[in-house]
Amino acid sequence: MNRPEQNRTGLPRTGRQRNGPADWPEGVVDIPECQRRIQYEFRDPALLVSAFTHASGAHHRLASNERLEFLGDAILGFIVCETLYQLFPDSLEGDLTRIKSVVVSRETCGRITERLQLIDFLIVGKGLALNRPLPESVLSDLFESLVAAMYLDGGLDPVRALVARMLEPEIVKVAAGEQGLNHKSLLQQLSQRDYGVTPTYEVVEEAGPDHSKSFHVAAQIGPRRYAPAWGRNKKEAEQRAASNALSELQLESDASETAGA
Repeated sequence: MNRPEQNRTGLPRTGRQRNGPADWPEGVVDIPECQRRIQYEFRDPALLVSAFTHASGAHHRLASNERLEFLGDAILGFIVCETLYQLFPDSLEGDLTRIKSVVVSRETCGRITERLQLIDFLIVGKGLALNRPLPESVLSDLFESLVAAMYLDGGLDPVRALVARMLEPEIVKVAAGEQGLNHKSLLQQLSQRDYGVTPTYEVVEEAGPDHSKSFHVAAQIGPRRYAPAWGRNKKEAEQRAASNALSELQLESDASETAGA
């Protein structure tokens, strides 16, 4: 008995595998450009096309991206939880849950879709025109469908890379505003990943009597020093200094994205 061809996840491929440009659907999705934007090349481009097929543009509901969206929602939640668990080893479950709820929200996923300009490739029917703002739910579902398609095509690694590139900045943004989180731990993770060094902290000023001193502390990554912060003790001041550094890094990231848009 012939067995269906399987992809890296061990699941049967749906339909004929498309291996090259000659096999790609014409006039549907600009696959090379789409792959350039998401920085991933599909082994089976048919999965990519399915991810971008809205129910209104599909021949039938099973041919739409609805099933992929269902799977992608779970995969995205898992990867984000894994990322938060690693970034915040000292944070409680409730703190991690609050960050996750924002990072995987419809608003955030829709914003990532817009940032990657994935709307250019969405296949819709006549009833859902692309020349007007699309519902946020459509944008969010598109990103989750893409996550599922990448997982089915290449496993978890390409999804982890996408989350690191597109959602870790969102995690930093949310975490910088969260009270009680270990900002020093997050700054250390990001600094070691992006710059290969561990942040240091320097007391730039002290104030008050010996029994009730306040400390003005600055975080430093390599030669660069970030805005200092006051605290009732060194530990508190270092946490606030780390938060300042995270905020500055996020502002620079936002400015870079705006300039590249």
